[in-house]
Amino acid sequence: MDPLLRAHGLTKRFGSGCDACLDSTGTAMGTNICPRCNTVWACRDVSLELHPEEALGIVGESGSGKSTLVRLLHFDWPATSGYLEIARREALEGVPELYSEGSNWSRDLMSMDRFRQRKVRDAAMGVVYQHPHLGLRMGVSAGGNVAERLLSAGWRSIGAMRSRASSLLERTEIPVSRMDEPPRNFSGGMQQRVQIAKALSGDPPILLLDEVTTGLDLSVQARVLDLVRGLRDELHLSLLVVSHDLGVINLLCQRTMVMKNGMVVESGLTDQILQDPQDAYTQLLVASQLQ
Repeated sequence: MDPLLRAHGLTKRFGSGCDACLDSTGTAMGTNICPRCNTVWACRDVSLELHPEEALGIVGESGSGKSTLVRLLHFDWPATSGYLEIARREALEGVPELYSEGSNWSRDLMSMDRFRQRKVRDAAMGVVYQHPHLGLRMGVSAGGNVAERLLSAGWRSIGAMRSRASSLLERTEIPVSRMDEPPRNFSGGMQQRVQIAKALSGDPPILLLDEVTTGLDLSVQARVLDLVRGLRDELHLSLLVVSHDLGVINLLCQRTMVMKNGMVVESGLTDQILQDPQDAYTQLLVASQLQ
């Protein structure tokens, strides 16, 4: 099956860079910070494909570049280099000059202006962040948070937006009786579910999940993961799942990429990665979570 999204050479650096950067950083050097100029190579030369209805896991220790990759894919941050393409979809036909005539693949999304990137993001992607305050307005009602995304997608009827918000919140196990309450009144698990409802408001084919269970109690983690699995199957979603927890990756993902110091060190089927890791870092990562 042809990919839905593909990226090549995605790189994000913080700093000006210097001639010593590439030889002084990376997995072989054990750091992503240049000792000469202090430039941080948060994400370096990452390529991936995401297929329809597939869940792709991204694992690695803190600072490995996982969350930076999500920020690049969601256009939160501009990439230093690399390109991103998405397969032609009916929902994206209204984005000016997105596709060349006769092509099934978009032009490079990373080189497009912010206006077009936002239109692509609103139509094709939803994101759920580790920290709910990044994805929600904590002082605005849960229903208002969902409506905000609907407004950006062109909805104008207050009644229709309220009905859509109510339906999504109910689907993500938020009592409709609480849709007029702000997320700051909710537990961490409920805040994550409001984020999921907001992310799904535009029926995107792609859902980006960035450490969505981190910091939650085990019972709450299980409920959130069950919800994600159910929505994936029901809505035929493609997931990109970022987590340091291999249990989460094993539960949700068919394929997995392992990152360290901003670079991909191993990728393959999740079963193979967890049962027969080839890279020394992956072996250490797996062993540490089996203890």
